[in-house]
Amino acid sequence: MTAATLSTALPALNPVALRLAHAGLLPFILGALLVWLLGGRYPEEHAFVTYALSAYAALIISFLGGIYWGFAFREAEPSAQTFAWGITPSLVAWVGVLMPAYAGLVVQGAMLVICYSVDRRLYPRHGAAAWLTLRFRLSAVAALSCFLGAAGS
Repeated sequence: MTAATLSTALPALNPVALRLAHAGLLPFILGALLVWLLGGRYPEEHAFVTYALSAYAALIISFLGGIYWGFAFREAEPSAQTFAWGITPSLVAWVGVLMPAYAGLVVQGAMLVICYSVDRRLYPRHGAAAWLTLRFRLSAVAALSCFLGAAGS
């Protein structure tokens, strides 16, 4: 299959979904930036921003896991593995929120990378391969934001 054939075989991504997906990066970018800007000068605000970044990361990671429940609901005989993977990101993200930010944000950044790695393998099976380029970009920025937030906390 040529690149031209492949590009026409994949459905176009919904423009509203694209805009919303990119807008969803704003709390990651702003959170990481504020962690560094507030630094040691504003300890209460710094603690709030690091917690807010961690909580938002957990929310997004949970969303990524929930996609697998949606995939499973579309299957005539869904595998238990799909449902089990669907809750794993949420559980890991929750543990990350409970940890100090310097460690929890690393766990969450790593979970974003792991979710993308799993998605590379499983999205094509569920007809969602067209989303992988966007998923890579979003995951890279979100994970980097978590790692930078961890380093600044």
